[in-house]
Amino acid sequence: MYTIRKMTIEDYDGLKALWMTIHGFGIRSIDDSKEGIEIFLARNPGLSPVAVNEKGEIIGGILCGHDGRRGCLYHVCVREDYRRHGIGKEMVVFCMKALKEEKINKVSLIAFTKNDVGNAFWNEIGWTKREDLNYYDFVLNDDNITAFNK
Repeated sequence: MYTIRKMTIEDYDGLKALWMTIHGFGIRSIDDSKEGIEIFLARNPGLSPVAVNEKGEIIGGILCGHDGRRGCLYHVCVREDYRRHGIGKEMVVFCMKALKEEKINKVSLIAFTKNDVGNAFWNEIGWTKREDLNYYDFVLNDDNITAFNK
């Protein structure tokens, strides 16, 4: 049994604990700090969901935001022992409804090519893999380091 609800900054410790259990998950030193997530949630109020089990543990989460034109999903995750029960899909639907209310018409996300579980999930629920573009980054802050869980 679980519930899906809006994420608050009070969920941070449970969410970070979940992130730390996921093999290959990349966590940025600044963006994914409590302060970074607090800024993200304040800029995108009510868009990010968490899944909570009957014990009050965070078992899933998505950071969801938009720039006024396009929505974006970050850090989509479900605890391993709760996967394949529709939780991820239900959280994605939560995000889509929230973005539609904000008049956002398109949503994107990035999945690492080596993330077989994630890529299978997105394909299964009907997302389209883009083959017609390249994705580029430019680092503005070298202190914002990504560490990957082993």
